[in-house]
Amino acid sequence: QLQLVESGGGLVQPGGSLRLSCAASGFTLDYAIHWFRQAPGKEREGVSCISISSGSTNYADSVKGRFTISRDNAKNTVYLQMNSLKPEDTAVYYCRRGLGCPTQNILFGSWGQGTQVTVSS
Repeated sequence: QLQLVESGGGLVQPGGSLRLSCAASGFTLDYAIHWFRQAPGKEREGVSCISISSGSTNYADSVKGRFTISRDNAKNTVYLQMNSLKPEDTAVYYCRRGLGCPTQNILFGSWGQGTQVTVSS
């Protein structure tokens, strides 16, 4: 079964850091991986993406300079390092496989459970 599993969320104080993981099972990472997030009462938004083959990346303006996306092909996992977290980063974070980065128009599979990130003092 092809799936991506998100993990690494938690409760962190403003200014803190978290590293999210998106682990692939049933297939080898290819094309692109996107991170999305959805805050309560808000629409889901794209946060970052990475092209698996080229390593090129893209970030939403709201996270540029604070978040870093990376891949570990040996572990078949994509990471999202989140630094200088703000309360407005609070959301459920999801990863999805996509055709390319930065385009979000073509996504494969379905939404998983996500991982909750809460930034609060």
